[in-house]
Amino acid sequence: MKPITIIADDKVGLLADISYILGKAKINIEAINVDVVGGKAIIGVVLSEDERGKNVLEASGYKVGEINSIVLKVKDQPGELNRITTTLSKEGINIQNVHMLSRDGKNTVISMVVDKPKRAALLLKEHIINKEETY
Repeated sequence: MKPITIIADDKVGLLADISYILGKAKINIEAINVDVVGGKAIIGVVLSEDERGKNVLEASGYKVGEINSIVLKVKDQPGELNRITTTLSKEGINIQNVHMLSRDGKNTVISMVVDKPKRAALLLKEHIINKEETY
């Protein structure tokens, strides 16, 4: 699963339009985050079919970019996030964004945007969720 970002002028009905386009293409939104900054909507989504979703949105006129992120599954217990972030910090990897995608009491799935995703994925390989896995 690879998060993508949609940047558009903020307007009433924007999310309704994007969700309609994806729904019509039978692409599920697995996770979503929306921020509005300076009149621009920044919409981060994880889709059931990221590449096809990106293509469908671009064909509808939306500006879409990929995020250099990693998706991790960690134990849902105190200290796990600290363990992950300390590992990255010690290796000089900057964390730019973190989103909790799901939590079930046993595991937590998070998406992290980092400046060195390949290095981070190697360091955290036991936590990486493969594209084929669901959460």
